[in-house]
Amino acid sequence: MNLDGKRILLTGASGGIGEALALALAERGAHLLLHGRQPLALERLRLQLPAPERHHTLCADLRSAEGRLALIHHPALESGVDILINNAGTNHFAWLEDQSEEQIASQLELNTLAPLLLTRALLPRLTRPGLIMNVGSSFGGIGYPGYSVYCASKFAIRGFSEALGRELAGSGIKVLHFAPRATRTHLNAPEVYAMNAELGTHTDTPEEVADQLVQSLERERTRTWVGWPEKLFVRLNALLPGLVDRALARQHAVIARFAHHKEA
Repeated sequence: MNLDGKRILLTGASGGIGEALALALAERGAHLLLHGRQPLALERLRLQLPAPERHHTLCADLRSAEGRLALIHHPALESGVDILINNAGTNHFAWLEDQSEEQIASQLELNTLAPLLLTRALLPRLTRPGLIMNVGSSFGGIGYPGYSVYCASKFAIRGFSEALGRELAGSGIKVLHFAPRATRTHLNAPEVYAMNAELGTHTDTPEEVADQLVQSLERERTRTWVGWPEKLFVRLNALLPGLVDRALARQHAVIARFAHHKEA
Protein backbone atom coordinates (compact mmCIF):
# COMPACT_ATOMS: atom_id res chain seq x y z
CA MET A 1 0.00 0.00 0.00
CA ASN A 2 1.21 3.48 -0.83
CA LEU A 3 1.35 5.32 2.52
CA ASP A 4 1.29 8.85 1.10
CA GLY A 5 -1.79 10.65 2.39
CA LYS A 6 -3.05 7.66 4.39
CA ARG A 7 -4.62 8.30 7.79
CA ILE A 8 -2.86 6.03 10.27
CA LEU A 9 -3.74 5.48 13.93
CA LEU A 10 -0.54 4.46 15.72
CA THR A 11 -0.84 3.36 19.35
CA GLY A 12 2.15 3.56 21.66
CA ALA A 13 3.70 6.37 19.63
CA SER A 14 5.51 8.26 22.39
CA GLY A 15 8.64 6.12 22.71
CA GLY A 16 10.80 3.30 21.37
CA ILE A 17 9.52 1.58 18.26
CA GLY A 18 6.45 3.84 18.16
CA GLU A 19 8.44 7.05 17.99
CA ALA A 20 10.78 5.70 15.30
CA LEU A 21 7.80 4.40 13.39
CA ALA A 22 6.02 7.75 13.55
CA LEU A 23 9.05 9.45 11.99
CA ALA A 24 9.33 6.83 9.25
CA LEU A 25 5.62 6.98 8.38
CA ALA A 26 5.51 10.78 8.36
CA GLU A 27 8.48 10.85 5.98
CA ARG A 28 6.37 8.80 3.57
CA GLY A 29 3.57 11.35 3.66
CA ALA A 30 1.21 9.62 6.10
CA HIS A 31 -1.24 11.63 8.22
CA LEU A 32 -0.76 10.33 11.73
CA LEU A 33 -3.07 10.01 14.71
CA LEU A 34 -0.50 9.56 17.47
CA HIS A 35 -1.67 7.74 20.58
CA GLY A 36 0.17 7.57 23.89
CA ARG A 37 -0.17 8.19 27.61
CA GLN A 38 2.17 11.21 27.86
CA PRO A 39 0.70 14.35 26.26
CA LEU A 40 3.92 16.38 26.39
CA ALA A 41 5.95 13.61 24.77
CA LEU A 42 3.32 13.17 22.07
CA GLU A 43 3.26 16.88 21.30
CA ARG A 44 7.06 17.04 21.14
CA LEU A 45 6.99 14.14 18.69
CA ARG A 46 4.29 15.75 16.56
CA LEU A 47 6.32 18.94 16.25
CA GLN A 48 9.37 16.96 15.12
CA LEU A 49 7.52 15.34 12.23
CA PRO A 50 7.44 16.64 8.67
CA ALA A 51 4.39 18.90 8.21
CA PRO A 52 3.33 18.72 11.90
CA GLU A 53 -0.01 20.36 11.09
CA ARG A 54 -1.06 17.12 9.34
CA HIS A 55 -0.84 15.09 12.54
CA HIS A 56 -2.92 14.82 15.73
CA THR A 57 -2.23 13.53 19.23
CA LEU A 58 -4.63 11.31 21.18
CA CYS A 59 -3.81 10.75 24.86
CA ALA A 60 -5.38 7.75 26.62
CA ASP A 61 -4.44 4.84 28.89
CA LEU A 62 -5.48 1.70 27.00
CA ARG A 63 -5.18 -0.44 30.13
CA SER A 64 -8.48 0.94 31.42
CA ALA A 65 -11.97 0.76 29.96
CA GLU A 66 -12.30 4.53 30.34
CA GLY A 67 -9.08 5.12 28.43
CA ARG A 68 -10.10 2.81 25.62
CA LEU A 69 -13.46 4.55 25.29
CA ALA A 70 -11.76 7.96 25.27
CA LEU A 71 -9.60 6.90 22.33
CA ILE A 72 -12.40 5.18 20.41
CA HIS A 73 -14.65 8.26 20.68
CA HIS A 74 -11.94 10.84 19.99
CA PRO A 75 -13.17 13.39 17.39
CA ALA A 76 -10.05 12.83 15.26
CA LEU A 77 -11.29 9.31 14.49
CA GLU A 78 -14.76 10.35 13.31
CA SER A 79 -13.68 10.58 9.67
CA GLY A 80 -12.16 7.10 9.77
CA VAL A 81 -8.68 5.66 9.28
CA ASP A 82 -6.93 3.79 6.50
CA ILE A 83 -4.48 1.88 8.70
CA LEU A 84 -4.60 0.83 12.36
CA ILE A 85 -1.25 -0.09 13.92
CA ASN A 86 -1.64 -1.78 17.31
CA ASN A 87 1.84 -1.10 18.67
CA ALA A 88 1.34 -0.16 22.34
CA GLY A 89 2.74 -2.77 24.67
CA THR A 90 4.59 -3.55 27.86
CA ASN A 91 6.56 -6.40 29.41
CA HIS A 92 7.94 -7.48 32.76
CA PHE A 93 10.96 -9.78 32.86
CA ALA A 94 10.55 -12.13 35.84
CA TRP A 95 9.56 -15.65 36.75
CA LEU A 96 5.78 -16.01 36.98
CA GLU A 97 5.83 -16.57 40.76
CA ASP A 98 7.79 -13.33 41.19
CA GLN A 99 5.24 -11.17 39.35
CA SER A 100 2.39 -9.38 41.07
CA GLU A 101 -1.21 -9.68 39.95
CA GLU A 102 -1.04 -6.04 38.84
CA GLN A 103 2.03 -6.71 36.65
CA ILE A 104 0.32 -9.71 35.06
CA ALA A 105 -2.93 -7.82 34.44
CA SER A 106 -1.12 -4.81 32.97
CA GLN A 107 0.63 -6.94 30.33
CA LEU A 108 -2.50 -8.81 29.33
CA GLU A 109 -4.69 -5.70 29.23
CA LEU A 110 -2.32 -3.57 27.16
CA ASN A 111 -0.80 -6.25 24.91
CA THR A 112 -3.91 -8.31 24.20
CA LEU A 113 -7.24 -6.95 25.43
CA ALA A 114 -6.67 -3.37 24.24
CA PRO A 115 -5.83 -4.21 20.60
CA LEU A 116 -8.74 -6.67 20.37
CA LEU A 117 -11.28 -4.16 21.65
CA LEU A 118 -9.81 -1.23 19.73
CA THR A 119 -9.83 -3.23 16.51
CA ARG A 120 -13.44 -4.32 17.03
CA ALA A 121 -14.55 -0.73 17.66
CA LEU A 122 -12.71 0.70 14.65
CA LEU A 123 -13.58 -1.95 12.06
CA PRO A 124 -16.63 0.04 10.84
CA ARG A 125 -14.44 3.14 10.46
CA LEU A 126 -11.64 1.47 8.47
CA THR A 127 -11.62 2.41 4.81
CA ARG A 128 -11.55 -0.22 2.07
CA PRO A 129 -8.89 -1.11 1.15
CA GLY A 130 -7.51 -0.87 4.67
CA LEU A 131 -4.86 -2.46 6.85
CA ILE A 132 -4.62 -3.60 10.46
CA MET A 133 -1.06 -4.14 11.64
CA ASN A 134 -0.62 -5.96 14.97
CA VAL A 135 2.88 -5.66 16.41
CA GLY A 136 3.78 -8.93 18.08
CA SER A 137 7.14 -10.38 19.09
CA SER A 138 9.42 -13.30 18.41
CA PHE A 139 8.18 -14.36 21.85
CA GLY A 140 4.79 -14.84 20.21
CA GLY A 141 6.29 -17.91 18.57
CA ILE A 142 8.75 -19.08 21.24
CA GLY A 143 7.94 -19.50 24.92
CA TYR A 144 10.90 -18.00 26.79
CA PRO A 145 11.73 -18.32 30.52
CA GLY A 146 11.16 -15.09 32.43
CA TYR A 147 8.57 -13.91 29.92
CA SER A 148 5.69 -16.32 30.54
CA VAL A 149 3.03 -13.60 30.78
CA TYR A 150 4.47 -11.54 27.93
CA CYS A 151 4.65 -14.67 25.77
CA ALA A 152 1.03 -15.49 26.61
CA SER A 153 -0.03 -12.02 25.45
CA LYS A 154 1.98 -12.16 22.23
CA PHE A 155 0.98 -15.73 21.35
CA ALA A 156 -2.59 -14.47 21.73
CA ILE A 157 -2.08 -11.48 19.43
CA ARG A 158 -0.57 -13.75 16.78
CA GLY A 159 -3.59 -16.07 16.93
CA PHE A 160 -5.94 -13.08 16.88
CA SER A 161 -4.22 -11.67 13.78
CA GLU A 162 -4.42 -14.97 11.93
CA ALA A 163 -8.05 -15.65 12.80
CA LEU A 164 -9.26 -12.10 12.13
CA GLY A 165 -7.43 -12.04 8.81
CA ARG A 166 -9.33 -15.15 7.77
CA GLU A 167 -12.62 -13.66 9.00
CA LEU A 168 -12.07 -10.55 6.91
CA ALA A 169 -11.02 -12.35 3.74
CA GLY A 170 -12.62 -10.61 0.75
CA SER A 171 -13.73 -7.59 2.80
CA GLY A 172 -11.02 -5.23 1.58
CA ILE A 173 -9.30 -5.18 4.98
CA LYS A 174 -6.07 -7.12 5.47
CA VAL A 175 -4.65 -8.08 8.86
CA LEU A 176 -0.86 -8.13 9.16
CA HIS A 177 1.25 -9.54 11.99
CA PHE A 178 4.74 -8.13 12.52
CA ALA A 179 7.06 -9.76 15.06
CA PRO A 180 10.32 -8.00 15.96
CA ARG A 181 13.07 -9.64 18.00
CA ALA A 182 14.85 -8.02 20.96
CA THR A 183 14.78 -4.24 20.53
CA ARG A 184 16.57 -1.54 22.52
CA THR A 185 13.74 0.44 24.12
CA HIS A 186 12.88 1.87 27.54
CA LEU A 187 10.55 -1.07 28.15
CA ASN A 188 13.46 -3.39 28.85
CA ALA A 189 15.26 -3.41 32.20
CA PRO A 190 19.09 -3.14 32.27
CA GLU A 191 19.22 -6.79 33.32
CA VAL A 192 17.65 -7.79 29.99
CA TYR A 193 20.40 -6.07 27.99
CA ALA A 194 23.08 -7.61 30.21
CA MET A 195 21.54 -11.06 29.76
CA ASN A 196 21.28 -10.65 25.99
CA ALA A 197 24.94 -9.58 25.84
CA GLU A 198 26.07 -12.63 27.82
CA LEU A 199 23.94 -14.98 25.71
CA GLY A 200 24.98 -13.33 22.42
CA THR A 201 21.42 -12.29 21.56
CA HIS A 202 21.33 -9.52 18.96
CA THR A 203 19.35 -6.39 19.84
CA ASP A 204 17.92 -4.17 17.09
CA THR A 205 17.49 -0.40 17.28
CA PRO A 206 13.96 1.04 17.10
CA GLU A 207 14.89 2.64 13.78
CA GLU A 208 15.84 -0.75 12.28
CA VAL A 209 12.55 -2.24 13.43
CA ALA A 210 10.55 0.74 12.14
CA ASP A 211 12.17 0.48 8.72
CA GLN A 212 11.24 -3.19 8.41
CA LEU A 213 7.72 -2.58 9.69
CA VAL A 214 7.11 0.13 7.09
CA GLN A 215 8.32 -2.23 4.37
CA SER A 216 5.86 -4.85 5.62
CA LEU A 217 3.04 -2.29 5.47
CA GLU A 218 3.93 -1.16 1.97
CA ARG A 219 4.18 -4.75 0.71
CA GLU A 220 1.18 -5.88 2.80
CA ARG A 221 3.00 -8.90 4.18
CA THR A 222 0.62 -11.02 6.22
CA ARG A 223 3.34 -12.47 8.47
CA THR A 224 6.75 -10.98 9.22
CA TRP A 225 9.31 -12.43 11.62
CA VAL A 226 12.35 -10.21 12.09
CA GLY A 227 15.93 -11.39 12.48
CA TRP A 228 18.12 -14.43 12.15
CA PRO A 229 18.35 -16.90 13.91
CA GLU A 230 15.03 -15.90 15.51
CA LYS A 231 13.13 -16.86 12.33
CA LEU A 232 14.73 -20.28 12.45
CA PHE A 233 13.91 -20.79 16.14
CA VAL A 234 10.27 -19.88 15.55
CA ARG A 235 10.02 -22.54 12.83
CA LEU A 236 11.91 -25.10 14.92
CA ASN A 237 9.67 -24.42 17.90
CA ALA A 238 6.60 -25.11 15.76
CA LEU A 239 7.97 -28.30 14.18
CA LEU A 240 10.48 -29.69 16.70
CA PRO A 241 9.88 -27.97 20.06
CA GLY A 242 12.02 -30.49 21.90
CA LEU A 243 15.12 -29.08 20.21
CA VAL A 244 14.27 -25.59 21.49
CA ASP A 245 13.52 -27.04 24.96
CA ARG A 246 17.05 -28.41 25.12
CA ALA A 247 18.65 -25.25 23.78
CA LEU A 248 16.88 -23.06 26.36
CA ALA A 249 17.61 -25.55 29.15
CA ARG A 250 21.30 -24.85 28.59
CA GLN A 251 20.59 -21.13 29.13
CA HIS A 252 18.29 -21.62 32.10
CA ALA A 253 20.77 -20.76 34.87
CA VAL A 254 21.88 -17.56 33.11
CA ILE A 255 18.30 -16.42 32.50
CA ALA A 256 17.32 -17.15 36.12
CA ARG A 257 20.31 -15.17 37.42
CA PHE A 258 19.40 -12.04 35.46
CA ALA A 259 15.72 -12.43 36.40
CA HIS A 260 16.84 -12.45 40.06
CA HIS A 261 15.06 -15.73 40.58
CA LYS A 262 16.37 -17.98 43.32
CA GLU A 263 16.14 -21.61 42.37
CA ALA A 264 14.41 -23.85 44.92
